[in-house]
Amino acid sequence: MSQALDVLIFGAHPDDAEIGMGGTIRKLVEQGKRVGIVDLTRAEMSSNGTVEIRLQEAVEASAILGLAVRDNLELPDRGLTGAADQIAKLVRTIRFYKPQTVLAPYWEDRHPDHVQCSKLVQEAVFNAKLRRYMPEQAAWTANSLYFYFINDIAKPDFIVDVSAVYPAKLNALKAYRSQFTAPSEDADYVETPLNRGYVERVEARDKALGQSHSIGYAEGFVTRIPLVLDTL
Repeated sequence: MSQALDVLIFGAHPDDAEIGMGGTIRKLVEQGKRVGIVDLTRAEMSSNGTVEIRLQEAVEASAILGLAVRDNLELPDRGLTGAADQIAKLVRTIRFYKPQTVLAPYWEDRHPDHVQCSKLVQEAVFNAKLRRYMPEQAAWTANSLYFYFINDIAKPDFIVDVSAVYPAKLNALKAYRSQFTAPSEDADYVETPLNRGYVERVEARDKALGQSHSIGYAEGFVTRIPLVLDTL
């Protein structure tokens, strides 16, 4: 089978893509699209859980969403710098999977890694199409680059109705028990914004966005360039 993907989503950490667009991912998969997530880091700086636990949780979430590919570039958590070698690693990934559509976190977010991931993906999407950049690998031009929201949200340029698939998104998020489950007294866990009602806040956000358009749940996206329509 070809490794080519219809849609390739980058996140700084395992769970970023699920938070921002888990419903859209499941909807794309049900439409027959080959969808993959590439996490830039193993989230080794997270306050709770371990790298091994987070990896297993990502495997579980991937199965729930029906991903064709889940990969990890193992860049340093809290060490995303935009350095040339990091950009090159993303370029190799894009050229390998040959996606028609690429998604990245929105460029404004309270977490610096999400912001830096957005910048890295934008650089890599541009460099991937340059035939003289790393010429040992064939250049690739993605048709579209969109951005999804994680913690912070702005006015979306378009939304996707995910009402019918929303249970899959919630189940995928709940797979990350080390991040979203409230700590117990006998566990080596600490309180963080993630385990104090975070999933409920994500659900409320998606519900509010859907209700603004008279639908159950929606996920919002941003584009830096205008969308092209055949007609109104």
